Amino acid sequence: MPEVVVVDAARTPFGKRKGALSGMHAVDLLGIVQRAVFDRTGVDPSTVGQVIGGCVSQVGMQSMNVTRTAWLTAGLPFTVPSTTVDAQCGSSQQAMTLAYGLVASGAVESALACGVEVMSRVPMGSTTPRDPNAGKPVNKNYWSHYEFTSQFEGAERLAEKYGIVRADTDAFGKTSQDKAARAWAEDRFATQLVTLDAPDVDEAGKPTGTTHHVARDEGLRATTLEALGALKATGRTDGVHTAGTSSQISDGASAVLLMSREKATALGLTPMATVVDSVLVGCDPVLMLEGPIPATRLLLDRNSLTMADIDLVEINEAFASVVLAWERELKADLDSVNVNGGAIALGHPLGATGTALVAKAVHELARADKEQALVTMCCGGGLGTGTLLRR
Repeated sequence: MPEVVVVDAARTPFGKRKGALSGMHAVDLLGIVQRAVFDRTGVDPSTVGQVIGGCVSQVGMQSMNVTRTAWLTAGLPFTVPSTTVDAQCGSSQQAMTLAYGLVASGAVESALACGVEVMSRVPMGSTTPRDPNAGKPVNKNYWSHYEFTSQFEGAERLAEKYGIVRADTDAFGKTSQDKAARAWAEDRFATQLVTLDAPDVDEAGKPTGTTHHVARDEGLRATTLEALGALKATGRTDGVHTAGTSSQISDGASAVLLMSREKATALGLTPMATVVDSVLVGCDPVLMLEGPIPATRLLLDRNSLTMADIDLVEINEAFASVVLAWERELKADLDSVNVNGGAIALGHPLGATGTALVAKAVHELARADKEQALVTMCCGGGLGTGTLLRR
């Protein structure tokens, strides 16, 4: 079986809701980062076997196979096929798992995994319109098997199951912001970021005809435990999560170029990392957000590893309880987890986050001279993604 390597991985800065990237069309934003990995590596894009992208809200500007449309909009070769997948928050990490499988099976020699979400313009819930009434995502037959819960409720139930209290989540939220502030102060993201010019918009969200340069994540907020403690709970009146301990609504895109080691060697490329394994698992859809736990266990078990062998972890901070529950169950060292901050500080542009976490991981492995990394995410509907990387 061919060994699969990461040739390059990149992401745009993450814009906050109605922020620097809110005037971008999704196909332009994704196309910019798709093209960037080829500009950065010198690889001929026409040699890519397939492009697989993740996107959650596939409606409006993100409909009609946004991955393919972005590729064409970027002026990339029309002979290269593209597919868009939805695994909720883990969409682009699942896109990478599928791309990894294509290369590992020998079906293609190289593949691009990517993802995009412009949540400022295509908010969550957009795929279930009131008019026309196209039906609801679940019906009474689903309810006969499972209670239908929201992610907010799932996060609270996860906290209850693992004994996580408000003080725990507030402390974790502050740590995420502190780590992200340090990362930016030390310029740790420089090698992974694709900066861009975005259109200015007026108060109504309409382009003004001018542009501005976007080179920095917008979600960072200086805070204190006292300030976090004063925030109103979300999800439940007495809940442990607030806006300061949950992922931010964001805009962004990311991409990872995978290739067989043999192909990379033939092209004279130096891989950033080897993809050791990649999985998608199912978990309780009512509790919903526990997926990183079975995903991590599966990866460790079938690769004969323990958490002590993992130098670096990128786990999506959908809610603080997701990471804290995973940490308690896996007995992980939080000092090696999200070392440059996570979604609480940097943002979570749904379909883009998975491959962005991979980009963060491989670049941090190089910067910190580490060997093994784990990337994992929880997903709506009760799924968990996981990828093992080795430098």
